[in-house]
Amino acid sequence: MRLLRSILPLFLFASADAEQIVVAVASNFIAPFEELAQTFQQATGHVVLSSTGSTGMLYASITNGAPFSVLLAADEQRPYLLEQSGDGIAGTRFTYAIGGLVLWSADPALSGADCRGQLDNLESLRLAIANPLTAPYGVAAMEFLMRVDVWDEAQDNLVYGENISQALQFVATRNANMGLLAASHVIDERLPAATCRWAVPASMHRPIEQQAILLRDGKAGRAFLDFLRSSEGKDIIRAHGYEVSD
Repeated sequence: MRLLRSILPLFLFASADAEQIVVAVASNFIAPFEELAQTFQQATGHVVLSSTGSTGMLYASITNGAPFSVLLAADEQRPYLLEQSGDGIAGTRFTYAIGGLVLWSADPALSGADCRGQLDNLESLRLAIANPLTAPYGVAAMEFLMRVDVWDEAQDNLVYGENISQALQFVATRNANMGLLAASHVIDERLPAATCRWAVPASMHRPIEQQAILLRDGKAGRAFLDFLRSSEGKDIIRAHGYEVSD
């Protein structure tokens, strides 16, 4: 998990009642979060800090007393558990984004290939996924591979990322031939051109419902969660490749 880092406020003088919050952000969501945080800071004067990592690692940090104000998880399980244990504030949990999986490659050898068909004949190809033990996108990838009956056969071909961002890095740098990646990640124009891609149908794994929960009460944390649910916040989330609930 990366060290806490500040997203610098865009205002010159914070109002007297401005607060500072620390948001724990699932690694797949860091790009939209940065845009959301900047827009929120500009509008409110509240200062937003962040810590990012796999949802499992963030959850462990929270249960060990990490001073986060808000969790933006990549699943619904950990926010629910935090609510049940009292580490999260009851009634503040909601789905802020719905993610998807894409089978994606930047390997020139797979140019024009049938990405989905490659799963049935991996041979020496390396397939990157996020670690299912800590990352919800890894769980979705595992469920999909089980659904298409290649999980057992793929064991020697799998390359595990600590989180979904690291899985993307493996594929983008060609340390893996293909990856089951977050659909929101592969729209990044900074990535190398895709040589093959296939959108995994949502019906082939459990929905990737990303939930938020307030961990420490305060006006800044509540205001940030309200902003995520606003039309402006939802537009930013959609622009980064996620679905949102009405």
